[in-house]
Amino acid sequence: MAATDHDTTASVEEVRVRAAERGIESIAGIEVTAVEDGRDVHMLGYFLNPADAAFLEFLAGQRRMRVDRVHTIAARLASLGMPVDLTSALAAAGQQSGRAIGRPQVARAMIEAGHVANTREAFDRWLGSDRPAFVSRSGPSPEAVIATIHQAGGLASLAHPGRTQIDARIPALRDAGLDALEAYHSDHDAVTAERYQRMADELGLLITGGSDYHGEPGHGVSIGSSTLPPDAWQRLRAARHRHAAG
Repeated sequence: MAATDHDTTASVEEVRVRAAERGIESIAGIEVTAVEDGRDVHMLGYFLNPADAAFLEFLAGQRRMRVDRVHTIAARLASLGMPVDLTSALAAAGQQSGRAIGRPQVARAMIEAGHVANTREAFDRWLGSDRPAFVSRSGPSPEAVIATIHQAGGLASLAHPGRTQIDARIPALRDAGLDALEAYHSDHDAVTAERYQRMADELGLLITGGSDYHGEPGHGVSIGSSTLPPDAWQRLRAARHRHAAG
């Protein structure tokens, strides 16, 4: 298993210890936010070195941009008549080294303020792409994130491609070093998963899988709800030294 938190490796060591106590193999993982044409493109990193100094510096910059974006989203919500209190979330992000903040924390603040019933409603009506409180992000390109993951010794996979909808760009990302596609995901039905398995085979890419669980039962997703078949895992594991950290 791997915990792939957004723009932080803060949980990697705790997950390693707790997994080992239960006889579970864990690997270092992360989900890094890239940006293309104002849209988020999530890139997964596996087997990387979570203590790589250059990578940690890069992630610190990512988290600073996250804080700026959250402030802007809060101002947008206030202008829509839905003020939220993000004091504790912002304080935690500032005080706890490596802790990231983003729209899920805003969604929880909206629930606490009584503006929405659950996080799904918050995203579907207000925070999701093209919704009234959505604020586009600035950040590194997918190619730059792939290179950064490689420099930290990791393998790079395009997260939930069925949701991201950039199929035409995938061959170019492969040429830029993309290692895998996340064919198995909680938002992918069997047809979608098969499509990306076939695309991965055609492009010579590996396959990854994940539940994308964000700790919110209201989303209808649980840890382990989307898993990677053993043969795909063995191929991924065999490629773990493809990009040795320099």
